Amino acid sequence: MAEWFHRNPLKSTSYVTFELRGVATTGAAQRICGELRQARNQLIELLSNPGNQTTVVTSALDAYLGLLFGFVISADENGKDSKLRHAVQFRWSNTLLGNASLTQCDALYDQICVIFNVGLWFSKHAAAVAGKDEPKMEEALEVHKCLRIAAGMFMYIKKNLLGRLKEQPQQKATDLDSNILVAYQQQCLAEAQEVTIARAIELKHNSSIVSALAHETAKLYTEADAALTAAGDRVCLKWQKYLQFKSEIYYAYAYSYHGDSLLAQDKCGDAIKCLKESQAHYEKATQIIKEYSSAKGAGKTAKPQEHLFFRRLGPIVQRTLDKCVHENGIIYHQKIPPVTPELEQGAAYGIASPEEFQMPSSNSAWTVDTYKAFDEKKLPQKPDKAAAGENAEVPPVKEKEIPNSSKQPATSSGCVIS
Repeated sequence: MAEWFHRNPLKSTSYVTFELRGVATTGAAQRICGELRQARNQLIELLSNPGNQTTVVTSALDAYLGLLFGFVISADENGKDSKLRHAVQFRWSNTLLGNASLTQCDALYDQICVIFNVGLWFSKHAAAVAGKDEPKMEEALEVHKCLRIAAGMFMYIKKNLLGRLKEQPQQKATDLDSNILVAYQQQCLAEAQEVTIARAIELKHNSSIVSALAHETAKLYTEADAALTAAGDRVCLKWQKYLQFKSEIYYAYAYSYHGDSLLAQDKCGDAIKCLKESQAHYEKATQIIKEYSSAKGAGKTAKPQEHLFFRRLGPIVQRTLDKCVHENGIIYHQKIPPVTPELEQGAAYGIASPEEFQMPSSNSAWTVDTYKAFDEKKLPQKPDKAAAGENAEVPPVKEKEIPNSSKQPATSSGCVIS
């Protein structure tokens, strides 16, 4: 099966020691620093492989965030910012901007970047499961769930964490840009709905159901594209072309199935107009995917134009259109309306929503006494950004390839996941 999903690279980061000699004045405080270092390294290593188990990655995330909690929120029960929040420097790259990093002395910044990266990992894991030869029903459900989990993480960052950062980067198209977060969220939700659409086609559900869901999916891709336009940087162009392609494909499916529905109601003239609109979107998608393939930007180039789900649509629409024109000439004799019939608004079934992300609670090692054992008077001064190499490059993550089956699906939808 051809590569259907576009995925941007993981964020990369520099090694953090959490070395606070003189600040951590007791063995318990020093152990937290050591455990933080180990937990962070373990999590980052796990994320390089999209084939890892979700339970393993989730446990590693919970472990690290639980330990980091006391560096973000005070552990003395007042609920305010921790005195340690700016004690450690963190350096992270951005998914669209290559290896150049942004550096902040802020544990909240690390918290955001870690959750972001895990959200991206869940989307990559979903693509890996979808790339198998013949995924089973439970694996299709896993793909759907992982994409909703990822969407929930991006939404949580935007709604609950981003506004608390004291430093907002001036550079465009960073992962701290709310528009970038919206684009990732909407793409994940759209892809989750793709699973449902394939299932609906495979089970031969009513054409109106497939059309409405395809319409909602097309709109999600359009919203993701609009968010990247608002981010205002050409580094988004390749990703945008992919989103535009997906939007056009699902508009093509929406009008095709709407045409089927209208034909079943003996509205042959309206059906012909819808099928011609479907053809127009399909042709536009064919042009956009060529632009995507040659565009520069982040992420490995996918090959959705080789996927059966895309290739099957053009001939199906043409055959259905030919049938409608033939029957209209013999039976219905209806005029073709000048305006395309509107698609139904709001699908009744299959709409995906983000799975709510719950921030893990503080690790039990964070007691009032342990928190007090960190002597804030001995904290090092915040390093000068220029001296710290604020935009220094960090090596990219050596990600394992997302596997893609070479076997063509034997389903009527053209999708393996259905």
